[in-house]
Amino acid sequence: MEISIDKNVCIGAGQCALAAPNVFTQDDDGFSELLPGREDGGGDSMVREAARACPVGAITVTGT
Repeated sequence: MEISIDKNVCIGAGQCALAAPNVFTQDDDGFSELLPGREDGGGDSMVREAARACPVGAITVTGT
């Protein structure tokens, strides 16, 4: 799976980090980012839920 975060859309709500803390975190400014080595989701079943939880749709998940 491929995960992308549109940094121009992200508002730093943190819902992704709450839904999938093994994949997402927040940078020093509070915006979403992927944890190192988790760019493919690391098999976490909550990645798609994290994308759905984003209130502004900043996260895109493609592939399986």
